[in-house]
Amino acid sequence: MNIKYALVTVLLAFASWPGWGQVPERTIEEIKAESLARVQRGAYPLGGLDPKDVAEALALVNTRDRDEWAHGFETVAERYFAEGLAAQDPARAAAAFRRAWRLFYFAQWPVPNSAGKQHAYQRALDAYGKYAQTLSPALETVRIPFEGQVIVGYLRFPKNAQGPVPMILAISGLDSRKETVAESYAQILDQGVGFIAVDSPGTGQAPVKVALNSERMFSAVLDFLVQHPKVDRARIIASGVSFGGYWAAKLAITERARLLGSVAQSPPVDAFFSERFLREGTLGNREYLFDLAPAFINVFEGAHSINDLARLMPAMSLKAQDLLQKPTTPMLVVTGARDTQVPISDIELLLRTGDVPKEAWINPSGGHLGREPQGWTDPVIFSKVIIPWELRLIQQSRQ
Repeated sequence: MNIKYALVTVLLAFASWPGWGQVPERTIEEIKAESLARVQRGAYPLGGLDPKDVAEALALVNTRDRDEWAHGFETVAERYFAEGLAAQDPARAAAAFRRAWRLFYFAQWPVPNSAGKQHAYQRALDAYGKYAQTLSPALETVRIPFEGQVIVGYLRFPKNAQGPVPMILAISGLDSRKETVAESYAQILDQGVGFIAVDSPGTGQAPVKVALNSERMFSAVLDFLVQHPKVDRARIIASGVSFGGYWAAKLAITERARLLGSVAQSPPVDAFFSERFLREGTLGNREYLFDLAPAFINVFEGAHSINDLARLMPAMSLKAQDLLQKPTTPMLVVTGARDTQVPISDIELLLRTGDVPKEAWINPSGGHLGREPQGWTDPVIFSKVIIPWELRLIQQSRQ
């Protein structure tokens, strides 16, 4: 669908509801300026991108047309992909494929909701596949049977692992992918912990979209893990980022018996799913680079408009599902007090419910996921807060 048409649809649906003020999305010039500002400081979603590559790609983008955006970044990415194919040195090939993957990924960002972005997403998979072949310890692409389809995951174990291996079930968010969370969790391998990275419902290669019981795909992943001969079935931790945090929080309840713990970063819980927050907090959100609401339309089963989201989202509330008072596994909840994408009231509600004490890391100066422009950035939070908590939980379980 052409982005101009999608934007008009969103704004018309928005304006048809009296009592809510219209919050416009960024213009293409604003998007370009904000992208260049973010890439300079390595901020999401441009972490790992070279500012020169971004500037070159953006010079090819003049409108908000989705295919034009994809073409601009694909053009730059293809050069690095070709460089990787031609490289004789394995390290140089790996670096080129990784660079190509990140550019293809941003070409399809936030979701592949046009023909051009769908092509860019496939190219991102191609580039990451080439890059993954260079990794040590090896990354295995697994295909888990699921309701006549497959769940595609990336499985990695520590090198020369002795005995059953504790595992992280790493769940991507709305606009991240299993490739990005696999990159984040690579650092835990040196600590004797493995991971399986999967796309969250409605994203990437996930076999189902977001719906009331879509967490069943993660139950199938757990079935796979507990049957794997290398996995320590008593030490599996779920970890979800952003909307993936919703699934991690839900699994902490529904799969409590099979999880050692759960990490939820800025998880939507209740108020997030209200129509009011959809129209006042999600539409035109400026903490998000662009198109937060259209991205949600793309991932929800049966959603084609903002009005569809308003109808479908309330049932997703964990409170509405009567889950919050049920027993949970130990949890770490991470967020920022200035998060505009998920209301802080959702975090407080989650912390006050259940049957076991939860741990929280709330950055008073942080936005979504607790991140800041400098200091407590995404990689720092991951390496200094999330992974240490997971390692401590695993160690305590052995005492």
